[in-house]
Amino acid sequence: MNAQKKPIDILKPLYNSASFAGVLPDIYHADGMIFAVASAPEIPMPEQWMPWLVQQSSGVLVDSDVDIIADALMNTLRSHLQHMRDEQPSWPLSIISSHEDTPASPALSSWLKGLLTAHQQLEDVWQRAWQNVPQQGVSIDPPEKRLTRCLKLFSTLADEALALRQRNDEQAQLLKENLPALRKQVSPLLSDYVALAGELAQSLPNQFEMFSSLDG
Repeated sequence: MNAQKKPIDILKPLYNSASFAGVLPDIYHADGMIFAVASAPEIPMPEQWMPWLVQQSSGVLVDSDVDIIADALMNTLRSHLQHMRDEQPSWPLSIISSHEDTPASPALSSWLKGLLTAHQQLEDVWQRAWQNVPQQGVSIDPPEKRLTRCLKLFSTLADEALALRQRNDEQAQLLKENLPALRKQVSPLLSDYVALAGELAQSLPNQFEMFSSLDG
């Protein structure tokens, strides 16, 4: 596959409908959440993770609307998984690479916040996975250390202004000077986040069956 469609492009038609867009987070937040679900060492069933995205108020959606949304979300998840299998970045590169030397865009902030929102829902999955990793685990760095490094960067760049406010003057100045370098680490650490999940997935049962069912 040379030029695969990015997962976020599969979501775009949903956002052409005001009724669908009205019950979903913004498209970058939604794609970031689905990326985190696809990256999990053990992917939850759709009935678990889809409600994290759909904020349905009573009477807004009919059954056919729910089916359309569910199909788009599931196809986006499959696209993320296919990119990961092909060792291709599934995140929207344009919102990352174009802001390496300038303040993070609202789109990148929203995408990272979506990732972190879903990751928080999946913390028990990650915890169970690395508890099952045998001693002399999957890498020189313990999984917890690699994951912490990823999440720390994602949290900092998801809200740079907040990260600066939470530090004293000296720490804030140091962070401000280092932000351009940190932004350049987003893609490498997203790759490591995906790689770590894949390594940890080997310690959990039924992963082959889970991936096969998603493909079907």
